[in-house]
Amino acid sequence: MTHNYAKENKWENTPAQVKRREARNRVETAYKKAHGVKHLPAGMELDHQGFHRRGSLDHVPVKLVTRHANRVRQPPRH
Repeated sequence: MTHNYAKENKWENTPAQVKRREARNRVETAYKKAHGVKHLPAGMELDHQGFHRRGSLDHVPVKLVTRHANRVRQPPRH
């Protein structure tokens, strides 16, 4: 299956998605500042614990996990 990049870019630039991306960036910056590091370890990502499909990510607890562990975990779909 091929990517529809125009459609993906349109979705990524919606105001709601821009706001969520900014929130993720704020959380990562705060995590790095609190732990005194400039960069996250290679192959690691911050996992927002729980499945937060909507709303603010600002006060969601996070933990450091591998990229693979963060990407395979999927929310229940209805």
